Amino acid sequence: MRRIPATIVTGFLGAGKTSLIRSLVENAGSRRLAFLINEFGELGVDRELLTGCGLDSCTEDDVVELTNGCLCCTVADDFLPAITKLLDRADPPEHIIIETSGLALPKPLVKAFGWPEVRSRVTVDGVVAVVDAPAVADGRFADDPAALAVARAADPSLDHESPLAELFADQLACADLVVLNKADLLDAAAMAALAGEVVGCLRPGVKTVTARHGRLAVEVLLGLGAAAEDDLVARPSVHDGEGGHEHDDFDSFLLALPDIVDPDGFARRIAAIAALYDVLRMKGFLAVPGRARRLVVQGVGDRVDYYFDRDWREDERRASRLVVVGRAGLDRAAIAAALGGSEA
Repeated sequence: MRRIPATIVTGFLGAGKTSLIRSLVENAGSRRLAFLINEFGELGVDRELLTGCGLDSCTEDDVVELTNGCLCCTVADDFLPAITKLLDRADPPEHIIIETSGLALPKPLVKAFGWPEVRSRVTVDGVVAVVDAPAVADGRFADDPAALAVARAADPSLDHESPLAELFADQLACADLVVLNKADLLDAAAMAALAGEVVGCLRPGVKTVTARHGRLAVEVLLGLGAAAEDDLVARPSVHDGEGGHEHDDFDSFLLALPDIVDPDGFARRIAAIAALYDVLRMKGFLAVPGRARRLVVQGVGDRVDYYFDRDWREDERRASRLVVVGRAGLDRAAIAAALGGSEA
């Protein structure tokens, strides 16, 4: 029996994973895709962005969501039942797309595909790592991932002083394809310098491609044929030999907000607050008076994008809610007060 290919899309918070997957949906043609979406936080923004696209190729039944948990830490409890649900459908998908949380290590998830329950039914077609090109160019991963891996190999007791660098290193080390996203925000010289830096962290033969807004041809992303579950040794991790990893370095909370009268002004406030309180990521849906559609807001550091995506449904509460993600110790009360909301 032919095994169903699965593509794992990894990448740090705000790199553009959901934009890339949405582009896949829009250009899937007759391909029957299914999606497993994992988020760090209580509000399932990414699933909503997919099911809200209005395309017949992405229905409610095609998207399985796992929120407020990390797949790499809950493989047995969450991943196996979720992927089994997709495989057992009367019309199983032709390809499965798995979007990991921005805080997930990809290797433990790849390893799960070697479990007897799924090994005979599905294979990892490839691991696609999405990189926020301007964020890396701005030094948000200032530590050298390659040097970090060498240091950890030489001294396993080395303290984890930079969890962001570790995540970045692991995501690149496990990748079969690296997407340097948001290329439109860098000039040619900066993009070339970044590409050279990233290539130095990759396994031999792993390619990089550039993208704007996560838009790439389906043929580039699918059909890599990597069978990654059979190639674990070649995918080093700074966490190899450990029992797992913790997310104590990060914090997230959900804000309930009033209707947003001035989206432009609110976006500027988000950017200022992100810089002031070192917030990594803010994303959610906002209600705007006089507008039938909900406003999607996506903030990465002090860069904020926002747009209207679909009408509020009659069966859902019209409310503004925002997920805030940052390093541990976020001043929740101050952030909530600055945004005029309260913790939900």
